[in-house]
Amino acid sequence: MLTLGIAHKAETAARIREPLAARDIDVEHVSLTGDTTALSSDVAHDLDIGLVFPSRLMEGGLLTARLEIPWVNDRTAVLRSRNKAETLARLDAAGLPVPETVFVSDPVSDADLRSAADKFEPPIVIKPNSTTRGEGILKVTEWDSLLGVTNYLDLLHQFPATRDRSYLLQEYLPAARDIRVMVIDGQVVGAVERTLPESAREAGHWKHNVHRGAEATAIEPRESIRELAEAAAAAMDISLLGVDILETDSRTVISETNARPTIDVAEKYDERFYDVLAATIRATAR
Repeated sequence: MLTLGIAHKAETAARIREPLAARDIDVEHVSLTGDTTALSSDVAHDLDIGLVFPSRLMEGGLLTARLEIPWVNDRTAVLRSRNKAETLARLDAAGLPVPETVFVSDPVSDADLRSAADKFEPPIVIKPNSTTRGEGILKVTEWDSLLGVTNYLDLLHQFPATRDRSYLLQEYLPAARDIRVMVIDGQVVGAVERTLPESAREAGHWKHNVHRGAEATAIEPRESIRELAEAAAAAMDISLLGVDILETDSRTVISETNARPTIDVAEKYDERFYDVLAATIRATAR
């Protein structure tokens, strides 16, 4: 039996433990977050493989060095997907549709920022280049608000420990369906549509992230969505990938990818989800 380490939250490890045990894969939770770790102590885990490199890269590097294991999605895959600008550039280079986006390597002059902003019809989405869960994403409708936000970013970026000074300006797609497609080893194995409750929309919320109150409902994606998600995974060259797709009446675009997608309850995936996941784990462990 293979032993798989997972550095997601403990509840994720608990969720996948039984289905993978039925496929001869044991699951251990290996996160170092919120703990102290003596570098000279004995290794507490005997693992064959890790599922996804930890989001805290320093902890992931320590785990890799101590455990000497491969990862289904390694550090390179996580960093590639976390860099939203690189993701969109890779997808665009592969001929896949993405939102109109401008990468801003701060600091830039007000004149250059205004020139970039003038490429969009308001409102404009301002998005940090490397956050998740919808954190730090704003929507502005006029120049003074945009300038106020970017001035605030300038103040934050003056802190010397902050190394990434980039952000994105992106078009806003109103009334878009928000679809997360799970792709493993090039195959779509499930999809959900994320929607905000009516009460949240009436209160002015517009981000469809589950961590911000959206509800994720399993859907059967049509063939064009499946093909788009699989093409995105191929362009990113990542084994386990969540592909976020926005769909309006006139356009369908890939907004982001996630190389550390949360594995939800089995009902939200195809019945072959765990078979495909187990096969990918075994292939990586060899």
